[in-house]
Amino acid sequence: MTDWARLSVSYCQYEVSAVPGVSGTEIYTLGDNLLHIGGPYQFTGFCGIHTGWIEARVRVLSGPPTEVDVDWDAISEATLWSPSGRMSVVGLMGGFAEALTDVAVPRGLLRVRVHARDRLDETVRTDDDPPEQHELHIWAVSEETPWRTVLADPEGRDWEQKPAKAAEWAMRSLVPRPSGRPAILPPLPPDPYEDDTGLSRVAVVRYRPAPVEVSVGMLPAGDLEVRLERVDGETLAWSWATADEPIFPHPLTTLPDDEPSTVRLTSGPDGFTLRHEGVLGRHAFALGLVWDHLLDTAGSYPWMETLRERAAEATALAEKTRRRQAERDAERWGGAPPSDRVRGLPSQAWSLARIDRRLLDRIEALPAARQREAACWAARRAMRVAGLEQIGWIADALADVEADRPMPRSFTEQHGAAAFTRLMSDPEVPHTTVPLYPDPKAFGTRGVLVSKALDTRGGLDSQALDTRGVTEMLQQAAAFPALIALAEDDPLVAAIDAVYSAAIAHGDDRDRFLTDAHTALH
Repeated sequence: MTDWARLSVSYCQYEVSAVPGVSGTEIYTLGDNLLHIGGPYQFTGFCGIHTGWIEARVRVLSGPPTEVDVDWDAISEATLWSPSGRMSVVGLMGGFAEALTDVAVPRGLLRVRVHARDRLDETVRTDDDPPEQHELHIWAVSEETPWRTVLADPEGRDWEQKPAKAAEWAMRSLVPRPSGRPAILPPLPPDPYEDDTGLSRVAVVRYRPAPVEVSVGMLPAGDLEVRLERVDGETLAWSWATADEPIFPHPLTTLPDDEPSTVRLTSGPDGFTLRHEGVLGRHAFALGLVWDHLLDTAGSYPWMETLRERAAEATALAEKTRRRQAERDAERWGGAPPSDRVRGLPSQAWSLARIDRRLLDRIEALPAARQREAACWAARRAMRVAGLEQIGWIADALADVEADRPMPRSFTEQHGAAAFTRLMSDPEVPHTTVPLYPDPKAFGTRGVLVSKALDTRGGLDSQALDTRGVTEMLQQAAAFPALIALAEDDPLVAAIDAVYSAAIAHGDDRDRFLTDAHTALH
């Protein structure tokens, strides 16, 4: 037992929590004048004083109390799940006492009984009144049972209970969806207690004074569903599954629990008992709220209305995003975008589409062998127009590819960097230039060219750029990437890159080359 500690409270509230910072259902949903349940890990306690100090202490018991201590004004209790074996009592606005922080408790399912006395508002409290005191008794249990009022405060009010709202929150907590919003802050570190599967599974128990009919079949839960199948007259099998017709554009596929559990139904002289056995401890509270609603309002699924609303919003947003992306793709590709494969290639597909969209489609439609032939045809045309066809080591490399022999390593390693260096230093290589007219839509800023075909492979001398809208570039440097492209393992990449580089190397004759390419690749 801890010593009495002074705890600062605000708005007549403090929180009892086994996992700090976890949100749950709102207060004023289920509870009485002393406590309101908030989730599997926490509940809110209510004081008489609005803002000020109370005295509180915690007693951890080896078992349930044998009798009710009547030396209190109000007593209520609820079940919590403590995966860490720690529990804290803190003021609503962050007030804390060291003795009430991280109190050692049994790991797993706990019953917490709250005792309170002398709960006076500060407007009527005098210096002669004893301090307001709250005492928590905690013991381990294996069954999740509903909160209850043990001793009602005669001065208390009757809070409206909202079991349907609680059931909605409960089911949505069991099938949570990511928000879909970009994170404003860095993600929090993983919760060290999130994986509590090592703890024993527990039971959810509910009593009713009269027999209750439990329907078998399917329990809808948005993209998921619960299947209740009868095993015998008193036993049902509960299992999670994906729904046949999911409602969200990106359906959930992860089940809350991969293991089936058992629901036992018994009737006796004291009434009807439902025991849902073998459930995960962190799910017990939510499942209890679901059962409370199902037993009292058969066939009603209040969570589905909210899930359908969220699904409709998500569907509308996904469609809006799809339309925007389609518009951007159409502008980017000069029409309907090519296949996912082409868009994912490490190639000059987009650059080729900007100068001849139909030619890109024609290359993609070719079988692999014809794509390889197209790459060789384009490379030879590029070498010819740049005066490189008769340079011995270049002609040999092209002949090797056309004869299905491996290219020299200088062409295949590091994107042909060694071969390009040799090109720029070989005195036999001619030096001619061709004009290149930047496309403002393709490159964004007039006179500034950014082209993958002419960067890492060295095809563009940065000193050749000007800002007048026309770039004079070394023709041999523009053509050479068409030959290096033949080293690509993927014939589609080789064909796209070779054709694009050959087109650039033709300068003002680019349109004639493209016409020839359509004919050659038909």
